[in-house]
Order: sequence, then structure tokens, then C-alpha cells
Amino acid sequence: MSEALEMTTFRLVPGLTGADFVRANDDINDYLRRQPGFRWRRITEDGDGTITDIVAWDSAAHGRRSASGIMTEMAGSPVHATIDHTTVDFRIVPVLQHVTS
Repeated sequence: MSEALEMTTFRLVPGLTGADFVRANDDINDYLRRQPGFRWRRITEDGDGTITDIVAWDSAAHGRRSASGIMTEMAGSPVHATIDHTTVDFRIVPVLQHVTS
């Protein structure tokens, strides 16, 4: 089975924390759960404040369709106001190897 990861890194607008970003994602999380091919989502925060948002999809096509909807259908989400959009790096890549315990 194919799998793809949507990986986005960015900084938050000044004055906000990772916890603020997570709280602003409730509607996005609901949106993702409704999308075909959605597997899981993880959000991390590095020591320098960089947020990494990783979403696993059944395929890159599923990820691209969902990402488009986040920018259109979900354009009114409060999450967009938390992100410094000049710092965003976004990509969807196929998984080459998957190792489990």
C-alpha cells in the first residue's frame, strides 16, 4: 500500500505559542478526519519555535486534495491567523520505507 506524508514547517506569529496553534486547529482536525485517505496527524515544536505539522495519507493525491481544501473550504479557520505565512515550507512526499515494532 502506498503512503505519503504532508510535511509543513513554519513559525507562529509573534506572541503565540505551540499550545495556541494546537487549540486553533479543532476545525482543521475535524476536516482532516472527514477526508478520504487520512491516516494520522502529528504536530511538533522545535526548541527554536519551528512548528512541524505532519499528516499521513494513503497517497499523495489524497494529501493534495485535502491541502487544497484547507486553503479554500477552510479559509476561515482561526488556525491561519496563527501562522507567519512568510516562513511556510510545504511538501507532500511518498514514503519509501515504513518500519514498525
